[in-house]
Amino acid sequence: MTCKVLLIVGFILSFQIGYSQNSPNKNSFKPSDSLNTKRQYSVIISEAVLATGTLIGLNKLWYAEYPKSNFHFINDNSDWLQMDKAGHVFSSYHLGRFGAEMLEWSGTSKKNQLLYGAGLGFAFLTAVEVLDGYSAEWGASSGDILANAAGTALYVSQELIWKEQRITPKFSFNTTKFANYRPEVLGSSISEQVLKDYNGQTYWLSINLYSFAKESKIPKWVNVALGYGAEGMITGRNENRTTYSTSNPQRFRQFYLSLDVDLTKIKTNSHFLKTVFSVFNTIKIPAPTIELVRFNEVKYHLIYF
Repeated sequence: MTCKVLLIVGFILSFQIGYSQNSPNKNSFKPSDSLNTKRQYSVIISEAVLATGTLIGLNKLWYAEYPKSNFHFINDNSDWLQMDKAGHVFSSYHLGRFGAEMLEWSGTSKKNQLLYGAGLGFAFLTAVEVLDGYSAEWGASSGDILANAAGTALYVSQELIWKEQRITPKFSFNTTKFANYRPEVLGSSISEQVLKDYNGQTYWLSINLYSFAKESKIPKWVNVALGYGAEGMITGRNENRTTYSTSNPQRFRQFYLSLDVDLTKIKTNSHFLKTVFSVFNTIKIPAPTIELVRFNEVKYHLIYF
């Protein structure tokens, strides 16, 4: 299911850039100092139309291909070495951030930004789980719901504790050989593999150093990132099937330590550029990286993405 979720996140965040770019006055994207009811109605209507349209589109274009069933849950918590759950944390966080930032632009109070804006990610992805629950092919997942809640909580808790985002989930991808074993599941093209091949995905927690040491001379945009990935996965279950591969690869987890950049900390007077930086701050930049494999093997990458 994570491939659908990542696609939705990309679509909605691109909408955020388009909303800014098509504004007749670029300064009009500057957040309002007080409640601007015209902007607030614009945000509410836009988000409602976008969410409703996306759900209707998913129902017709994705779920219509599979038979319906009574609502049911499945236990997929052991699938894909939890890479799909990391994807749900990432997606829920950034959908909630998008909702909160749009309400901030309208001058909505911080309380309502967190309640209605940040809650957007969790509410929307819960609706997607309901669609999954009525599909014979899928099924709702309690693990997905918990991961969605964790992503929302990561955003909200930082706003409540620090009044800023010091830790940001990010995403990166590189191609792997495993997609060739099951291209119908893991993707036959690079664009499909970005969404479907968990072997090539890495999810990061990017930590802004200056935010934790504001008396230091550390550049405000310098981050350290902790990453999680996994490889050797041809199926979601714990064991691969030899029918998909002559080698039956071993599944293993990967942990990373790397440098990163917080694009939102780069100074600019352009509110359009601030929006662009905010959107692309979802992506981990290529940088020197230390990789820990199976907790006992260390690899060094001059550049890793």
